[in-house]
Amino acid sequence: MPTVTAPDRATAAVFRPTRGRWVSTVLGVATLVGSVLLALGLPERFGVMDQLTCIGIGAGVAVLMSRYATIHARPTSEGLYVRNLGPGELVPWEQITAVRFSQGMPWPRIDLADGLDMAVMAIQRSDGPVSVDEAQRLADLVGR
Repeated sequence: MPTVTAPDRATAAVFRPTRGRWVSTVLGVATLVGSVLLALGLPERFGVMDQLTCIGIGAGVAVLMSRYATIHARPTSEGLYVRNLGPGELVPWEQITAVRFSQGMPWPRIDLADGLDMAVMAIQRSDGPVSVDEAQRLADLVGR
């Protein structure tokens, strides 16, 4: 397998899910709009706090869906910046020992030199055959 140089890694395209991003965006917007409409349509026996709670729940779901919609993995010359649902993390290339994406796995996992592993949710099995190609592209960038 050819070794990938640092400039190739720095100019490589960002990994982003396709189907998951669309689904989460549509669900987030629909939930927020639905909760606002529900709050405005509540009978008079419900107070302002009930309306605000309804809108707040919709806003919370929309925020979670927006986090899901912005999942990505960005190759840089220093390492792979992985942004799943939580805060992003830069994983140095030297720390990545393998890329695993077996049948039935929802997304690939990168094995790290310290014995741990990390999910790369930016490549999702739900995207179909493209996901296997993207996992192979990631493995090529890792060079192992």
